[in-house]
Amino acid sequence: MGAKKNFVLDTNIILHDYKCLENFEDNDLYIPIVVLEELDKFKKGSEQINFNAREFVRQLDEITDNDLFKKGASLGGSLGKLFIVVSDKMEPEVAEVFQERIPDHKILSSAITLMKKMPKTKTILVTKDINLRMKARALGIVTEDYINDKVTNVDLFDKKEQIFTDVDPDLIDRIYASKEGVSVSEFNQGHLLQPNECFIMQSIRSSVLVRYNPIDKTIIKIKKDKNYGIEPRNAEQSFAFEVLNAKDVQLVAITGKAGTGKTLLALASALKQHQEYKQILLARPIVSLANKDIGFLPGDEKQKIAPYMQPLFDNLSVIKHQFLPSSPDSKIIDDMLVNNQLIIEALAFIRGRSLSETFCIIDEAQNLTPHEVKTIVTRAGEGTKMVFTGDIQQIDSPYLDAESNGLAYLIDKMKGQEVFAHINLLKGERSKLSELASNLL
Repeated sequence: MGAKKNFVLDTNIILHDYKCLENFEDNDLYIPIVVLEELDKFKKGSEQINFNAREFVRQLDEITDNDLFKKGASLGGSLGKLFIVVSDKMEPEVAEVFQERIPDHKILSSAITLMKKMPKTKTILVTKDINLRMKARALGIVTEDYINDKVTNVDLFDKKEQIFTDVDPDLIDRIYASKEGVSVSEFNQGHLLQPNECFIMQSIRSSVLVRYNPIDKTIIKIKKDKNYGIEPRNAEQSFAFEVLNAKDVQLVAITGKAGTGKTLLALASALKQHQEYKQILLARPIVSLANKDIGFLPGDEKQKIAPYMQPLFDNLSVIKHQFLPSSPDSKIIDDMLVNNQLIIEALAFIRGRSLSETFCIIDEAQNLTPHEVKTIVTRAGEGTKMVFTGDIQQIDSPYLDAESNGLAYLIDKMKGQEVFAHINLLKGERSKLSELASNLL
């Protein structure tokens, strides 16, 4: 363990992970008083950041040690101490460069004050705000991102479908002939397979799309059937339908760029299996753009969130258009919407619910934090299937990136588990124009 350090925490670290105090080993933590003022603004609301703000304040309230403001309060065990910095003084180095007395500049000033007070101990400002890190470096302050839940292996989002060539033709014939599949021990490269991995096997005379079933230790043929009117257009989409329809795969992540069909495939699979679940739930996080809060929109709560949910309704409309308006399949969708068996709503509304016998689709999961993903997955009751879809290249949250978002975190932590599958879609199928724009713009 290296020399002890002092860490100054920005507000966004707490809003990202309210349990962050546990992740700095024996180093001392300093929270500027302005951070508490900012947390106060986030206490009300139903979003994850509001929950995190409330939980963190409750943690502070449980620390009854009066030394919290002077000598520091012990965080227990092998952890360091926690200090609240109450000084509102603006250090001249900060005031000279940044005239505005905004929270960010007050946090910078607190870091410099600490550096002067304890010159022999390294002081580090921890923030997920890239711009604040740049400002800090300009003043000679050492900064770090909060990396406790960062994922280092993001190349899995560039992975194409796995193809095994020169496979024994007789093995492929037996896979075609058997409903139960063949033992993975018959495949000489079986040791390379991840649980529920989908891949292509090729011989000199034939090929087959297959999935490795880790429970039965078998390699099974993938069917290319339609799901509620939606037909897979490539091998990747067939892989997605396979894991979405598999009863033994309870947690699925589908990643891919715009137009690859992530949400459409998940919804089509859910509708195909609607009789096996009490409810189909589609949800997505609300990420306000252009600094516009949802409160600025007219109407009641449902009317306010309607624009954010429209992409989900668009996918539902695509499926409905596969059938005549008077057809039984189209009527089933209408009846499910009326009877609340098919629900499309904002992700914040599922907080605190126990989701049993539910096919749950979480769209735009790249805009979730790792803690939010954990909160959602732990809502899963008996008979529930969880599907997360997203594109890590389209992150709208200012404090998340390709390595720290909840979707990447989920895939990294769950890979290798028997109940989990990840399918990465690379080929766009929305239109030639969409594919061209996705690749070139």
